[in-house]
Amino acid sequence: MSQDVYTPPRVWTWEPGNGGRFANINRPVAGATHEAELPVGTHPLQLYSLATPNGVKVTVMLEELLEAGHAGAEYDAWLIRIQDGDQFGSGFVAVNPNSKIPALLDRSGTEPVRVFESGHILLYLAEKFGAFVPQQAAARTECLNWLFWQMASAPILGGGFGHFYAYAPEKYRYPIDRYTMEVKRQLDVLDRNLAERRFVAGDQYTIADMAIWPWYGGVASNEVYEAAEFLDASGYTHVQRWLTEIAERPAVQRGRRVNRVWGDEAEQLAERHSAADFQQPAVE
Repeated sequence: MSQDVYTPPRVWTWEPGNGGRFANINRPVAGATHEAELPVGTHPLQLYSLATPNGVKVTVMLEELLEAGHAGAEYDAWLIRIQDGDQFGSGFVAVNPNSKIPALLDRSGTEPVRVFESGHILLYLAEKFGAFVPQQAAARTECLNWLFWQMASAPILGGGFGHFYAYAPEKYRYPIDRYTMEVKRQLDVLDRNLAERRFVAGDQYTIADMAIWPWYGGVASNEVYEAAEFLDASGYTHVQRWLTEIAERPAVQRGRRVNRVWGDEAEQLAERHSAADFQQPAVE
C-alpha cells in the first residue's frame, strides 16, 4: 500500500484535530484551559494521577512505604482523566505546570510542597522516609543511574514505540522499525544487567525497580501495548524472572490498581483514600 509523503510546511500551525485520538491530551501551549480546583483529602500526601506506567510508579512506592510501616506515607489518590483534559485545570497546573500525571502535593509540613515528574516523586519520597534508596554512596549512585536511565528511556518506549506501534491511526514501517530497534536494545541492556543481579541496582529492591517495572515489565508481560510477541519479549529471560518476582509483591499488586479505570473490574480502584478501599467493589 502506498503512503502519502508528508512535506512539512515552513512554519507549522496547530489545526483542530492535530494528534488524532490524543487531541485532548497534546497541545502546543502550556497553562490552564479552565478553572478547576483539586480535591484535598485528609492524609499528608495528596496524589493526582492515572494508572499509566508513570502513575503506577508512585502508587507502588506509596504502598511499599506503608507495607514497610511508614504511617506518614498515608495518601489520597485522586483520579485525573487525561482524555477529558483534567490535567489542564487550574488546580492541576498549579501543582504541575507541565500538565502531566502524576503530581504530588505534600501537606505534612507548614506549607504544601508540590512535587512533579515521576522519577523525582520517587526520589523525594525515598529521601523523606529514608527508604528504598541505599545509603552507601556507591550503591545509591548505582540506584540513581538506573532511575535516570528509565526516565531518559521512557520517551522512546512510550512516545516513540508505543505511539507508532499501538496508537497511531496509520501504521508506518519506518518509525515502527526505528523505535523497535531501540526498545529491543533497551530490553537487552536491562536483561544483561539482571543476568548478574537479583534487582536492577543490586541485591536490594529500590526505587529503580519501581520506576522500571511498570514500563519494561509491562511491555515484557504484554500488559503495555500488547507487543510482547512482536518484541519477542519471552527471550529476555532475566527480565522475565525479575518482572515476575516484582509482580508477586503485595504492595505492587495494590499499587497497580490505584487510579485504574480500565481492564478487569476486579483490578480497578478509581480512587484510594484508605487501605480499606482495596476491599471494596470496583467503582468509577
